[in-house]
Formats: sequence, structure tokens, C-alpha cells
Amino acid sequence: MAQLNSFLAAASSFVWGIPLLVLLVGTGILLTVRLRGIQVTMLPHALRETFVKPRSDEAGDVSHFEALMIALAATIGTGNIIGVATAISVGGPGALFWMWITAAFGMATKYSEGVLAVKYRVTDANGEMAGGPMYYLERGLGKKWLGVLFALFGAIAAFGIGNVVQANAVAGNLRETFGVAPWITGVVLAICTALVILGGVKNIGQVTGWMVPVMAVVYVCGCLAILGRYAGEVPAALALVFHDAFTGSAATGGFVGATLMLAIQKGVSRGVFSNESGLGSAPIAAAAAKTGEPCEQALVSMTGTFIDTIIVCTMTGLVLIVTGAWNSGAEVSALTKSAFDTGLPGNSGGYIVSFGIVFFAYSTILGWAYYGEKCMEYLLGVKALLPYRLVFSLFVAVGATTKLEVVWNFSDVMNGLMAVPNLIGLLGLSGVIVEETNRFLAKRKAAVEAA
Repeated sequence: MAQLNSFLAAASSFVWGIPLLVLLVGTGILLTVRLRGIQVTMLPHALRETFVKPRSDEAGDVSHFEALMIALAATIGTGNIIGVATAISVGGPGALFWMWITAAFGMATKYSEGVLAVKYRVTDANGEMAGGPMYYLERGLGKKWLGVLFALFGAIAAFGIGNVVQANAVAGNLRETFGVAPWITGVVLAICTALVILGGVKNIGQVTGWMVPVMAVVYVCGCLAILGRYAGEVPAALALVFHDAFTGSAATGGFVGATLMLAIQKGVSRGVFSNESGLGSAPIAAAAAKTGEPCEQALVSMTGTFIDTIIVCTMTGLVLIVTGAWNSGAEVSALTKSAFDTGLPGNSGGYIVSFGIVFFAYSTILGWAYYGEKCMEYLLGVKALLPYRLVFSLFVAVGATTKLEVVWNFSDVMNGLMAVPNLIGLLGLSGVIVEETNRFLAKRKAAVEAA
């Protein structure tokens, strides 16, 4: 078992190495150029469109907002708390800058995924929408075998990244903070998961529609309270981020120092892990949206990367820096909790972080349950949905009580491999994305001029 785990850990490092990170960011840069910076010019409209109520005659299963919340449920997770701490504690404050760069170009990638997801989606045997990379690889690019590979990788990754790892994080946090036995957490979490996902995408959309905003607001308010208390330190923290982004970070406190390359690598890798732009997961949720216009939902999907990385990850990063926790020498898993304990009175900081980890992780389970079942549906049809949901719920209990490092590493490899066929699809269909976008912008311009 130890040898298998070592092999998978090495495979994970290889898959998530420089070539894939360059391909991910490079695709975002190319799409940004071809779409003429749509993530900047259309961001205000995209944020407004998120809250527009869909017409009753539009095809789809959930609203723009609910589709975005399902995607955010899967992306806003422990990576926003522990992942940012990992990036800064290893790569230095400059890593935060490279997370921003990754997100800026990643927004164009996320937009493009949304366009293709809605354009090539289908109605399944249950009358629900099904879409995502497997469908635009088959129906758009004409490469069904790539769609099968993506679906296979996605269905497997959902059990690790989106299930076992998250359940284990919740159980560990509740045990340390409140003394709750992991098996109790596992049983409760499995039941709660089953009650939601057995109801299908509409049920998941309704639950994440209130859970994600509440948990994000509570966590961000905690960050803002700390930044308000350390307001005088914020300018220096931002200056440190920009300085270290291009020079590397000198050793200080419990921090051993980092080169410029390490800052870039950690910032880019943690940024991609955080917002999942280019991995192909979010377009599965985008395809369920009630809309007749691919570009409208694509713009809404794009805001997910902005919210996840530009807002939530930035808040975490600045809190780590202004409180001095980033170079305290504490364990990475405890850095953010240490920062909140320092920045807020009493035990309130620790409770906010615990609240964040529990609900962020649970929402990630719900989001990835949907991703996984849609991948399985593509492979085996709708008859596989009920068994998949039941087994997925059971694995939540397993994950809470057993730390399966082998499963984590294996699913991490699968998660990275998802990106490869998806990026092939995005690059191969980039002309379609540009054509759809130009049509949409021309239609919108004509409507504005006529009004």
C-alpha cells in the first residue's frame, strides 16, 4: 500500500506539473485575446445577469443563480482556506498575485466552457438537461472517445476530491473543535447528502442557492472584520504581495524563503485548484441553467472565478499576511485558524473558520455529487443515477471515518487528467466560442440601440 501511495503521489506531481499549468494558463490567455478581454468588459453585466429571473418558457432545470451556486458549491471549499495558506506559506505573499493572474485569465476559460456547455447540451431520458465537456467533445469536436475519457476521470475524481477528502476535513474539524466523534459526523453527513442529492439537480440547486451565499458572507465578513482591525497594515501587505510576486520572498519569522519560480508555481497551481477554470467541472452545472442564450449563462459562470479567487481567496490571503500568521511557522492546516484567532476576539475566529470548513466542504460534496452523476450518466445512461447517488452518499460516511490517502492521490490524478480533454475541446472549438460571442454581442448592441 505504501508503494502504491508513493507511486500515486509521484503521478499526481507529474500530472499537476509545469506543462499542465502552462497549458491551463496559456489557454486562458489565448481565449482572452480572441474574446477581446470579455471578462473585463462584460463583468458588470455578468454580475447583474446572475440575479435575473429566467423566463418560464426557457429550457433548463435551474436558474442562472442556482447553476452558479452549484458550481460555486464545488469550487468554494477547503482550498479557499487551506489552499491559500499552502500557497503563501510555501511560495510567499507573492503567490497571491499569481493566483490573481490565474483567475483573471481563468475567467475567459470559464466563460468559454459555459458557452460550449449550453450550446451542445442535450435533454436526457428523465427530461433534464445534460451537458459539459463530454458533450461538446462528442457533438462539437466529434471526438466521442475524448468525452468518454473525461467522463471516466470525472466520475472517479468526484469520489475523492469531492467526497472522501471533504468528509474527512469536516470530521477532523468537528473532532478538534467540538469533540464530535468522526463516525457520528460521517453518519449525519451521509444522511444529509443523500436527502439532497436523491432529489436531483433542482434539489441541489435550491440547497446550494441559500447555503453558498450564507457561508461565503459569514466567512468574508470575518475577514473584513480582521482587515478593519489591521487597516493600517493592509497597504504594506499589498505592497509585499506585489514586491514578492517578482522577486521571491526572503526568509523571515518561521518562513524559510521562496524563489520567484516557487511563488509563480504555487500561486498558479493553488489558483487553478481553487477556481477550477479549465478543469471542465463547472460547465456541467452551467448546462442545467434555464436559458436560450449560451453566452448569457457563460457570463454568469465566469463570475464564479471572480468570486472564488478575486474575492474569497484574496480575503484569506490578506488576513494571513496582516496578522503575521503566514510566517509563524505553524502547520499549514492551522494557519488560517491561527490568523482568525489572532485577528478576532475570544474564540469567535476559530468558530468562523470551523464554520467555513464544515459548510464549504459539505457544499463541495453536493456540487461534485452532481458532476459525478452526470459523468456516470454519460457513460452508462440514466439508469446509473440512483445507484451512483446511493454509493456516493455511503462513501461520505467512509471518508469521515477513514483517511484514505491512496484514494486522495488517485482522485487527484483523475482530477488533473480531466483538464486535458477539456482543454483540447476548448482549443479545438475556440472558433465556435468566438462566433457565438460575436453574434451575442451584436444582438445585444442592436437591442440597446433600438431601446
